[in-house]
Amino acid sequence: MRPAPTIVLFHATPVAMQPVTDAMKALWPQARAMNLLDDGLTLDRADEGDDLSEALIERFVDLGRYAHRRGADGILITCSAFGPAIDRMQAELPIPVTRPNEAMFRAAIAQGRKIGMLATFAPAVRTMEDEWATFKAETGAEAELETVVVERAIDLLRAGDAETHNRLVAEKATDLVDRDAIMLAHFSTSRAADAVRAVVDVPVLTAPEAAVERMRELLEAPRSERSA
Repeated sequence: MRPAPTIVLFHATPVAMQPVTDAMKALWPQARAMNLLDDGLTLDRADEGDDLSEALIERFVDLGRYAHRRGADGILITCSAFGPAIDRMQAELPIPVTRPNEAMFRAAIAQGRKIGMLATFAPAVRTMEDEWATFKAETGAEAELETVVVERAIDLLRAGDAETHNRLVAEKATDLVDRDAIMLAHFSTSRAADAVRAVVDVPVLTAPEAAVERMRELLEAPRSERSA
């Protein structure tokens, strides 16, 4: 019997922590989950605009090195605004490092060709849309993505007003009712899933559950299959 794996949940903002912690408990209770948080990463990311600086990339990757030294069997990243830094971490570390949204993208494409995405952290949108384009190219999918940014929602959530956050996200979901599926872009946005599902009739996909399942698949697969 394999020992329980240690999964480091790597956060750049505190509001991403609870959704993935809940997903780990529900979907993979046997794993040992450890939280690693640098809440300054998101603030500094917002200050940098579209492109990540080398200093911020290196800071991000160095936290991954720390997690590996602490014995992580896998690193599940919960913030979607650090694409180039995740690329470097994946290339450098000898353990699985999962992107926040790859598994959700897979699930969305299975629903059809017209996909919507609700985002609350605008600096993450370009990175996520680039990842979507790369994923489409690699899979040969023809799905198109329309992104709607929900202004103010993440600031309200950080201030503790999850109810208004959820309401604002649900209100914007009505702009995407013609899509085949709607993705909630960030781990933090998954709190609004029930509110969104109450106002639309299309599948609403969240990142935490899909990411946990993807990490479990990677670690339970034979080593030769992990890079597939």
